Amino acid sequence: MRLPNGFGNVSKLSGNRRKPYRARVTIGWMTDSAGKQHQQYKTIGYFTSREEGLLALCNYHQNPEPFPTTISFSKVYSLWSKEHYTKISRSNKMGYISAYKHCESLHDMPFSDIRLIHLQRIIDNSSKNYPVLRRIKILYSQLYKYALQNDICEKDYSKYVDVSQYKGRNPNSFKREPFSEKEIQSLWDISTYNKCATMVLMMIYSGCRIGELLSLKKENICLQHRYFYIEHAKTSSGVRYVPIAEKVYPFWKAWYEKNEDPYLFSGNRTQYISYSNFYQAYWKPLMTDLSMEHLPHDTRHTCITLLTVAGVSDKVIRKIVGHKGQNVTETVYTHFEIKELQEAINLI
Repeated sequence: MRLPNGFGNVSKLSGNRRKPYRARVTIGWMTDSAGKQHQQYKTIGYFTSREEGLLALCNYHQNPEPFPTTISFSKVYSLWSKEHYTKISRSNKMGYISAYKHCESLHDMPFSDIRLIHLQRIIDNSSKNYPVLRRIKILYSQLYKYALQNDICEKDYSKYVDVSQYKGRNPNSFKREPFSEKEIQSLWDISTYNKCATMVLMMIYSGCRIGELLSLKKENICLQHRYFYIEHAKTSSGVRYVPIAEKVYPFWKAWYEKNEDPYLFSGNRTQYISYSNFYQAYWKPLMTDLSMEHLPHDTRHTCITLLTVAGVSDKVIRKIVGHKGQNVTETVYTHFEIKELQEAINLI
């Protein structure tokens, strides 16, 4: 009989034992230096039969032990991530893992002993850009929400952390501007032999965030009917159907048929391409070669600009790019609505 996820397990140990059956539950997850997660177990007890072990698990779940007040920041993160990471995209997960690494001085501290001064010190002593600092604060908020729900702490200090003072700190950023017609043409000129150029054009003619496309699986792509489904997004309004423009359809088909990897975009060894890998190995070299100064998000601005100039309504634009303001009911599209989106994207 298969036990429910998170219930625990009863296993028979080797050797001649008086009580050979061990019952244990998962109490958290640890993330190693490579970003890989490992389960942490707690043994409930040892028993003479499997039935006794299962009964002990049932009793444990009916009256579980409360979290100790000395539980560390790292432990809270492990417990929270076990639940949260199953609900978000891979790119968002990597963002949280990166934020957690920046909080190294807090890892071993009892969570209930952490105060605003400790949280703010991480922000103030960091030389990172504002987007990274904001992600750290979001991680704080998520962990405190989890800790309060489980009586690990009594007060949420995350809401008092100030990152707004560093909003202008982004020395490596460029001024966000849409790609010009000339720049778009330069991408088309090299698209026959430069695969990165095809990726950028696919971003421009879809309005998707780069994280959405890097996390896109082939199972959510319908080439025949020219659309794909964003299953995991930065916001709830970002979960949507996106039309595939006829101009870039050959690129979609080529990437789709490149190999058997489940993700649309994959590297030479058929593995998932992370954002950092994409930015360093694909984006930056291409921008340097073309003498352009753009960030990946500029492709999204470009799509919105092109759609606006083409006279597409704001409502349709929101549906295509998944902007805030689109309500939940708008994410369930009919065949006619998808056709409307396709007609709009083909105007640019």
